[in-house]
Amino acid sequence: MALSPRLEFRQGQSLVITPQLQQAIKLLQLSNIELDAFVEAELERNPLLARDEPDGDEGGADEAPVETAASPLADSAPGGSVESDLDARHDDVHADASPGDRACGDAPPADGADTGLIGDWSKASKGAGFEGEGEDFAATLRRDPTLHEHLHEQIALLALAPADAAIAAVLSDAVDEGGYLRAEVEDVALRLGCDLPRVDGVLARLQGLGPTGVFARDVRECLMLQLRERDRLDPAMQALLDNLPLLARRDMPALRKLCGVDDEDLREMIAEVRALTPRPGSAFGSEPVQAVTPDVFVRADGLGLWRVELNADTLPRVLLDRRYHARVSAGARTDAERTFVADCHAQANWLVKSLDQRVRTILKVSSEIVRQQDAFLALGVEHLRPLNLKTVADAIGMHESTVSRVTSNKYLATPRGVFEMKFFFTSSIAASDGGEAHSAEAVRHRIRGLIDGEQDNRDGVLSDDRIVEILKETGVEIARRTVAKYREAMRIPSSVERRRHAMAG
Repeated sequence: MALSPRLEFRQGQSLVITPQLQQAIKLLQLSNIELDAFVEAELERNPLLARDEPDGDEGGADEAPVETAASPLADSAPGGSVESDLDARHDDVHADASPGDRACGDAPPADGADTGLIGDWSKASKGAGFEGEGEDFAATLRRDPTLHEHLHEQIALLALAPADAAIAAVLSDAVDEGGYLRAEVEDVALRLGCDLPRVDGVLARLQGLGPTGVFARDVRECLMLQLRERDRLDPAMQALLDNLPLLARRDMPALRKLCGVDDEDLREMIAEVRALTPRPGSAFGSEPVQAVTPDVFVRADGLGLWRVELNADTLPRVLLDRRYHARVSAGARTDAERTFVADCHAQANWLVKSLDQRVRTILKVSSEIVRQQDAFLALGVEHLRPLNLKTVADAIGMHESTVSRVTSNKYLATPRGVFEMKFFFTSSIAASDGGEAHSAEAVRHRIRGLIDGEQDNRDGVLSDDRIVEILKETGVEIARRTVAKYREAMRIPSSVERRRHAMAG
């Protein structure tokens, strides 16, 4: 058969992730803080986007009543091309609407009254003026000094030689927020090209700075510095510090033998160690902790239903400025200008639609989670049901990856506290009587309850085997290694350590 070039036409289908679809998928998994930063950047980049400043009182927050009985979930999310793009099926790409959306046949209300999902955006950022509720502006500029600033001030007062000052600067930069030195002295000496004894000498002077215990290389050295300052570092106390693992295991007989003291002296020594500060740098200012802002509120309506409402304060409020678009379109002279305006218009349109679909998807997923976990909301963690992404995805007609993205970094504020959406997805543990499976989180709660009630238990400290027997009596089929894994994850000591602690107490 001769080889020759030729042209062929073939028809086929392929899956393509467009830049707009990539953006829509990215928006799903952003937290409210990340979304606010993203929208701010888009407002600066795209001149056709503008903040939507509401006039007067806003309407109520988005909400969807969820029945806790067998009635269907009230879903207010209309179908559309944006939702079908967000809920991609194969590798998160599918051009058609999801089967669940086609089956539901959701549509906006006929009277034009919106559910609040489109028009209930909150401001992307809320600037605070200088004249704010009588607060002194200078007071807002004050902050507590950090540990490093405190150390640098003290090092400046030591009047070290230039070479020693350079060593001190390198060592202070290697101190973490707790006050511990996280650099090897040998590495510092090698990096600076100086002798190891010189670095040790500078470190010894720095360990005399306040707060006492800074520049320690481990917990033992930190406690030694504090005890030395109190003139309490005698041989018995030194032996106690050299055997901190035994103290953690509460092996009192071994500690009495090593320290050469009786029970009363050992108790006093342990009390002194407990009065020390294992993290001397924690008293100083650090980066502020970002408070968790819930994305969804779940409230009881008094009729046996749970009302799911979006937190409007976390939703960016943006719109397409059509008036400005008409003006700049009319003034465009070159092809490059017209192309730029057209691109900005398309991107602004897609961003508004993507943000709208994002909140609709969050509301739909959170409503289904509440419907599945209504027993937890009403009765507590012991009634948390096993739940996985596939169950929620099948119920709302979306793909598992879409549900996974929606539940990442999203929080629900419930009457029982604020929980990440991922909290409600737990593995199942089989029932010993063949009944309904138990949630792993509920089983962990039972294990903690059994251990917390050991003092009132006639059996005393419960071993892992005994906990397995008790759980099996209540219908939970669980292995001993699983109990040990859950106990260790909750940072609960073993039965041997708990028994030693009870004897020491």
